[in-house]
Amino acid sequence: MASKGKMLKYLLGISIAILLNHVCVVETLDFSESMDLQLSDTDEPVHHIRRRSADMNTCLVSSSVCGPNANCTNQTGIISCSCLDGFTATNLSFPASINNTCTDINECLFSPSVCGPNANCTNKAGSFNCSCLYGFTATNSSLPASINNTCRVPTITPASPTTQAPTTQAPTTQAPTATAATATVVGMSIKIVQTFDTSLTDSNSMIYKYLSGLIETGINTIYSYKLTGYISNSTKFSGFRSGSVIVDYTISATSNNLNFTAAHTDISAFLRAQGFILADDAFARSEQKDFTTDELYPLQKLDLNCIPPDFAKGIKWIVNNKDPALDNTRYIISNNNSTLTLKNVSESDSGRYSCIIQTDTIPYIQWQNIAIKKRPNIIVGDEYRVFPCESNNVTLRCSVDAGYNIEWVLNGTVQSSGSDITVNYATQSGNCMEETFTCRLKGLSQLLPYSYSWSRVIVKTSTENSDYVCKNTELGLGKKNEETKGICRSGFKGTITYRCDSPDWTPVQDNCVLDVIDELKNRVEALIVEEIPGFMANLSSATVQNNVNITQSAATVQAIVFILFTIANFSQTTVTVIDNPVMVNYLKTVNIIVSGNVSNTWNKLNKGNTTENTSTELLSAIEKISDRLKDEFVINETSIQLNRTTINNSFSITSTLPNSTTEIIIPQVPNVITITIIIFSTLDNVLPNRTTNNDSRISDVRINGDVVVVKVDNNVKLNNIYFAFDITDQSLGNPQCVFWNFSLDAWDSTGCKVKPSGNKAGKITCECNHTTSFSILMSPFSDKSVLLAYITYIGVGISMASLVICLIIEIIVWKSMTRNDTSYMRHVSIVNIAVSLLIANICFIIGAAVAEQEQPTSVGRCSPAVFFMHFFYLGLFFWMLISALLLFYRTVMVFSQMSRATMMAIAFIVGYGAPLLIAVITVASTAGPQNYITKQLACWLNWNESRALLAFVIPALTIVAINFVVLIVVLYKMLRRGVGATTQPDEKHALVVIARCVAILTPIFGLTWGFGIGTMVSREVGIHVVFTILNSLQGLFVLVFGTLLDRKVCESLREKLLLPKLSSSHTKSTSAGSSSTPKVTLFQMMRRRNVDNVSEANTSSAVTDSSDGSYALVNS
Repeated sequence: MASKGKMLKYLLGISIAILLNHVCVVETLDFSESMDLQLSDTDEPVHHIRRRSADMNTCLVSSSVCGPNANCTNQTGIISCSCLDGFTATNLSFPASINNTCTDINECLFSPSVCGPNANCTNKAGSFNCSCLYGFTATNSSLPASINNTCRVPTITPASPTTQAPTTQAPTTQAPTATAATATVVGMSIKIVQTFDTSLTDSNSMIYKYLSGLIETGINTIYSYKLTGYISNSTKFSGFRSGSVIVDYTISATSNNLNFTAAHTDISAFLRAQGFILADDAFARSEQKDFTTDELYPLQKLDLNCIPPDFAKGIKWIVNNKDPALDNTRYIISNNNSTLTLKNVSESDSGRYSCIIQTDTIPYIQWQNIAIKKRPNIIVGDEYRVFPCESNNVTLRCSVDAGYNIEWVLNGTVQSSGSDITVNYATQSGNCMEETFTCRLKGLSQLLPYSYSWSRVIVKTSTENSDYVCKNTELGLGKKNEETKGICRSGFKGTITYRCDSPDWTPVQDNCVLDVIDELKNRVEALIVEEIPGFMANLSSATVQNNVNITQSAATVQAIVFILFTIANFSQTTVTVIDNPVMVNYLKTVNIIVSGNVSNTWNKLNKGNTTENTSTELLSAIEKISDRLKDEFVINETSIQLNRTTINNSFSITSTLPNSTTEIIIPQVPNVITITIIIFSTLDNVLPNRTTNNDSRISDVRINGDVVVVKVDNNVKLNNIYFAFDITDQSLGNPQCVFWNFSLDAWDSTGCKVKPSGNKAGKITCECNHTTSFSILMSPFSDKSVLLAYITYIGVGISMASLVICLIIEIIVWKSMTRNDTSYMRHVSIVNIAVSLLIANICFIIGAAVAEQEQPTSVGRCSPAVFFMHFFYLGLFFWMLISALLLFYRTVMVFSQMSRATMMAIAFIVGYGAPLLIAVITVASTAGPQNYITKQLACWLNWNESRALLAFVIPALTIVAINFVVLIVVLYKMLRRGVGATTQPDEKHALVVIARCVAILTPIFGLTWGFGIGTMVSREVGIHVVFTILNSLQGLFVLVFGTLLDRKVCESLREKLLLPKLSSSHTKSTSAGSSSTPKVTLFQMMRRRNVDNVSEANTSSAVTDSSDGSYALVNS
């Protein structure tokens, strides 16, 4: 009984815990053996409160009422839950409960300063611990470190005389004098194996302040204890350099020969305790030297001398983190390794040159950042110009990159000088001559041996000007359609290409780059990592300030894209982390060049341009730099939204850009990941529209929505990402979910598919199984037009009804019309043609319904319909071939005899066996890569990827060609009276009907699928309408030309159906017709000639034909 009571209480506790998930009022609670709980719902907000007429302490009944880490409070009629200290409800919007349990608060994560400076924070369940960093102690050493008992450097006090010899106290009292007299400043560096972060170049950034303070304080503390000769508090942090992360600092010491071993062992332990990974030779004496002070230009020879100290044990050179000794084609190292020589320097040789000197203790590194000047581009236009030999002024202009000056020289005399200069040369009438003007670098005579330091213009004055139709004082004379180059206007660098369109030179290509952008472009190739933040700030500022000029200049936009791509590529090759400020400036620049008013400029860049690919280079740059981001942040520009966040479960985000509600949904992630999502609302005006399939029907595809870049840190694979794109242009159809495939240089739909959007009007939902740059493509040309849809469904309905009627008629007249082998085989062919076409039409309707419900087409649902359509449409053509072969056999091979069973076997093997073999081979050869069916528009054989459609087109058109050949041979034989010597009249009639069917149906079917091929290569609506009409009415053609125009079939049908009135009417019509003089047609002539031939050759036949017109191809 006691156990039953405990069980009852246990079950009661569970029931109460369940009821606490709802707002219920308990009217009655009785613990008698008859327990009656009357519950009624309330409309009050959920507070997990229960009112009871009789109080029971549920907290005592069941300890799990509120879940773990929670307090349960019972008052009269009320139960409430609250989290323990250090815990919080999982969903902060609701109170704690059994379904909203209390979880631990990570104070170290949410409150970085909870322990104060110079301390480590360790989280534990419901609480946290603080501990001082190595070399620091709590202010009150008797209490644990905390925000109120912060960690600091311990005070160093002199030892008492009883424990220390008097001589050891002298440095403490005499230190200032000794330091002032003998202090030596020593440069030092520590190499930390860590990706360089661009925020380490900003002395105002939090990470810079934190790390510099941490390292400087730690080094100073440890050196004070462990390094003999070190002057306390003399450590001065200098900065961070790339090459992993190199920390530069200086110290002051009383000696230049210091033993760092013990001190650096402790510093290593200190830094590793903070989570840093140190290189093998992490510590070094480091000093910036001037190996050379000369300005360095391309093609010059460079000698660098490293002067080792007396204590040097060996020398090694490092150039941009590489060993130059491994490349003896470019570098020469002296025998003692002290001199490094470069034979012909170039811009790519810019970078850090380090001379590493080995010593007994730590390496001593001398280094210098060396920049090779960019090769100057001196622009003068075309080198050779012709001017009329008359009194006039000729204008010559010369321009050079920023940072250089130039001068015009004629016959050794300087004419003018500056950075963008003009010279006016006076020509004289009658004094025809040729002069050479040279524009060269000013003040750099040492570069004259190099051809890049000068450019020349040859000016010729001539009287032979009859062929010249264009004239200009700067460009000279020109012939029709001749092209020449001129210099850009002031404020721009580059050239303009002109074409001679009489009577003026017309600009046809503008390659002018804004001066400030051109200067930045020249600088970017010699950039070092530490300069990236400042450089990007300059680029962003220049772009914003010159917005109008930039957006109207295609060459300037192209130059900016080159800069952005170089920065992104540089961040990857140097393994550099890009921080928020750099990315802000990066996207601010991108925002300017992709704004809506730059669409015309991008059209010029993309028009017919598949070599430079400026727009795709921009997209590549964005993707590359997105891989180098750190931390979580949000950036919003006019047309760009970046969200970088860490997720551990499902995730969704909606665009906040103007006129955009694009949504990205990630239903599940494998583990905690950091993801970067960038939404572009105007990139559809920038990127090209080309696709991988080159389908001419959708060649006019357009990007019809936002472009979304999705990047996951560490290349974590996401199996499913959903995008709900806004449709920019509602008039477009045929949506395709695509990503930009850089390998194919086109939009590609692999791994992406269109999903039903439900009730989301004006949106297209895509599902993709990878991450990159996504969008949607749509076409103004739609196969789903109302006209084609109506024609198709009405025509197919008529066709199927006609085929059913045809089969019914054949059943009715079968016995009377199949008395001889020829008639039998002819009606077998018609029946199988009708059956094949009827089943193919049914499959067509099924496939159309599937395609209507789901785009892109479902492989699983469409494939069966496509297989049977392929099989039965081929069956239609092969049974047409059987008819033609039967005609050929009975007309040409008149002496050959074959049994009905043999003919039937051959007919069914060819009629169904061949189509089945072709259909199966097609499936087997294309099912692997899932290229059996089309991916868009309809359920039918694939064309774009696998060309599976050829497995239908080639057999069908081959049969059409064979049938035409057979028809020509048969007509030839008929016209020569060489047919029918042994053929009976009923067979003659069957042969004529077969010939008529082949002659009419073959061109119709051939023409139909000829237009079908036309729909694959043309967007003309007329071709699609004709194909749709012919294709949907094939059943009607079979009924009319295969059955109804057969006079014997009609007569047999009348007899079977007992239609005397119709028979009487037909008799009258025949009588009336016979009394008139009909026109003689070619087919009637053929009929009469064949009748005569047969009557002459077969007078002994027992079977006669009762109708004079039974052999006509066209009834009279």
